[in-house]
Amino acid sequence: MVDPLAVEADGGDSPAWSRRREGYRPPELTRPDGVVPYAELHAHTNFSFLDGASHPEELVEEAVRLGLTALAVTDHDGFYGVVRFAEAARALHLPTIFGAELSMAAAGPGRGGSVRGGHPDPPGNHLLVLAHGHEGYARLARVIARAQLRGGEKGRPVYGELEEVAAELRDHVLVLTGCRKGQVPAALLTEGVDAAARELDRLTALFGAETVAVELSDHGHPVDGDRNDALAELAAAAGLPTVATNNVHYATPGRRRLATTLAAVRARRSLDEIDGWLPAAGTAHLRSGAEMATRFAAYPGAVARAAEFGAELAFDLQLVAPQLPAYPVPLGHTEMSWLRQLTEAGARERYGPREAHPQAYAQLDHELNMIEELGFPGYFLVVYDIVDFCRREDIYCQGRGSAANSAVCYALRITNVDAVRHRLLFERFLAPERDGPPDIDVDIESGRREEVIQHVYARYGREHTAQVANVISYRPRSAVRDVAKAFGFSAGQQDAWSKQIDRWGEVATMDVPEIPEQVIAYANELTGGSGR
Repeated sequence: MVDPLAVEADGGDSPAWSRRREGYRPPELTRPDGVVPYAELHAHTNFSFLDGASHPEELVEEAVRLGLTALAVTDHDGFYGVVRFAEAARALHLPTIFGAELSMAAAGPGRGGSVRGGHPDPPGNHLLVLAHGHEGYARLARVIARAQLRGGEKGRPVYGELEEVAAELRDHVLVLTGCRKGQVPAALLTEGVDAAARELDRLTALFGAETVAVELSDHGHPVDGDRNDALAELAAAAGLPTVATNNVHYATPGRRRLATTLAAVRARRSLDEIDGWLPAAGTAHLRSGAEMATRFAAYPGAVARAAEFGAELAFDLQLVAPQLPAYPVPLGHTEMSWLRQLTEAGARERYGPREAHPQAYAQLDHELNMIEELGFPGYFLVVYDIVDFCRREDIYCQGRGSAANSAVCYALRITNVDAVRHRLLFERFLAPERDGPPDIDVDIESGRREEVIQHVYARYGREHTAQVANVISYRPRSAVRDVAKAFGFSAGQQDAWSKQIDRWGEVATMDVPEIPEQVIAYANELTGGSGR
C-alpha cells in the first residue's frame, strides 16, 4: 500500500506541492460467520514510528477479515493515525476505539525520548489508556498535547507524575496494565510480585478500580505463561478483571520481517547486531476471537471481556468537534453583535454609507444572518483579529480561496476582492448545506510569520492554539540508506544506492551495482508509512 502523500510531491507546505490525501477505497471483504466475539484493545499502527509495521487501513481490513467486533489504535504519545483508522473502519463498518500508549518517566532518548535514540530497548515505562467516549478522547488529547509542549522537543513528551495524568483522565478512560513496559508488568519482572501489587494498587487508587483492567498477552516467549499467571493472581486478589490482548504491532504474520527491520533502523544497528533483542517469532499480529480463546483458555473470561470493553468504548470519531475559545469582546457585546459592529464600520470604509450602496449592505446583512444562524461569529472574529494585527504591524497578509466570495470578509479586510461587485456566490463559501465550519486561508509573508504566531499564542494561550502538522513520509533516499544499514551493508554501499534515487523516488542511471530487491521493497514500505 502506497501513501498518496509520499508520491508526486516533495511533502513541503507550499501550495505548489501540498496534496490532499485520497479518500479510502475499501476492498471487497466478507466478515466470517459464527466468530468468537473479540475486540483487540492494544494495537500500534506505523504512526508509532519505527515500531508499528502496518498502515491503519491494513489493520482495519485484517480485523474485518478475522471477524473482530472492534479494534483499538493505541499509538505512542499521539493520535496521528486515528483519522485514517476511523475512515477505513467507517467504510468497513468496524467499531473503533481510540487510545494511546503514554511514555511515562522515560530517562533519556528512546520512546518517550527520541524514537530514533539508538536504543535496542528504549527506556521508560508505558501507560496504556483507552478513551471512554468523546470526553475521554478530548481529555486524553489534552494530556498528550501538554506533555508534548512541556517536552519542548519532537518525540520527547513530559507527562510529569502519574498523579497529574490521573487527575485529568480519571473516570474518562479505561487503563490497561499494558505490555512488559507497563508499570505493573515491569515491576513484576524487576522487583517481584509485591512490587507489582503495589503498582496495581497505585493505579486503582489514582484512576478508580472500576476503570483498571489487568492485561494478559502471549507471544510465545518462555516467560509469558508465568507472567500471565502472576498477573491473573494479582487481578483476582485486587478484585480486578483480566483482559486478553495481543499487543499488536503489525496486521499479519507476513509483516514480521518488516517489523524487525524497523526495529534495527530505530536502534541504528544492523539486524545481526539487534538480533538478541528481537522477539523469537512473528506473533504480534491480529488474531481471531477463536484463536485468542484457545491461547487464553487458562484465563476464563479474558477474551470475552475484551469484546465487552470494546462494545463499551467504541464510538465514531466523526462526531468529535473541537470548539473555538470564546473571543474577548467589549463589555456589553456578544460575539455576534461585535462582529456586526466591526462589519458595519468596515463596510462604511469599503462601500460608503448604507443608503449609497443598498445592494452591498443587503448582501452583508444576508451573510451576517447566515453566520449567526450557523454559530460562527467567533470564527470570523478570530480571523479578523489576526488580519488586523498584521495591518497594524505592517505585515503583509492576504485572505484567499472561497473566502473571497464573502462580502463580510471584504468589509473586515480579510480579503481584497469585492464579492458584491463581482457577483460572487457566498453560498460557495458558507451555507447550511455545507459540512463543518468555513475555511478561511490567510497567506502571511514568510519573513514575519513568527510575529503573528506569537501574537496568537499571547492572545489565546498556547493550550488553545495549534499549528497544522503534516505527517511527512520517509524520503526515498533516507529509506534506502537506513534499510541498507539495517541489512548490514557498508556506509559506502548505503550512500551509493541512495544516490541512485532522486528526490522524487525514481531510479537514476549510475555506474553502481543494482539495489537489492528486498532493500527497495522495505524502503518502499517506509516511504508509504508514517512521518519522521
